[in-house]
Amino acid sequence: MSTVKFDIKALTPFPKLETKRLYLRNLDLTDAPTVFKQRSDPRVLKYLDRAAITELKQAEEFITQKLDLWQNNKAISWAIDLKGTTDTAIGDMALWRIIESDHRAEIGYTLLPAFWGKGYMLEAARAIVDWGFTTLGLHSIIADINPENNASRKLLHKLGFQKEGYFRENYHFDGQYLDSEIYGLLERDFRATL
Repeated sequence: MSTVKFDIKALTPFPKLETKRLYLRNLDLTDAPTVFKQRSDPRVLKYLDRAAITELKQAEEFITQKLDLWQNNKAISWAIDLKGTTDTAIGDMALWRIIESDHRAEIGYTLLPAFWGKGYMLEAARAIVDWGFTTLGLHSIIADINPENNASRKLLHKLGFQKEGYFRENYHFDGQYLDSEIYGLLERDFRATL
């Protein structure tokens, strides 16, 4: 069991993280083209169960919401950059729905399809989950996925997440009720995967 106490102050200043191949930095308005590209791509939206972004202004509004959540200690969103490139971000990852009283947060992530299957999400997620447990002092992290999203399920299993629930038709999107699969991760289970 972790001896780290939960500390919401760990959200500021923004924690920049680094892995072997990635820089994880604060998501900002310059990332709007990447967010637009991701959230307008049918391949990304297939299991995201969110309406497509249809113009750059919507991407900017999405980022502004993320920044507001961070400033109010409700969430933190990282842009994922490849080391050694001057290109824009390839994706993003967040710890959101932070519940201070329970020392719990939810993880969410998206990645441009050109970078799928290369292990970038696992690399970024390990760094962010480790930061969440070690620095923020979380006790647990949850993930809510579309049950048909096998790639996301595999990622979660590699990190030590365990299936905690299956909710039938609990989410309404695009005129239909969808199921949700819920995964949870305790620090000790995460440490066992390292």
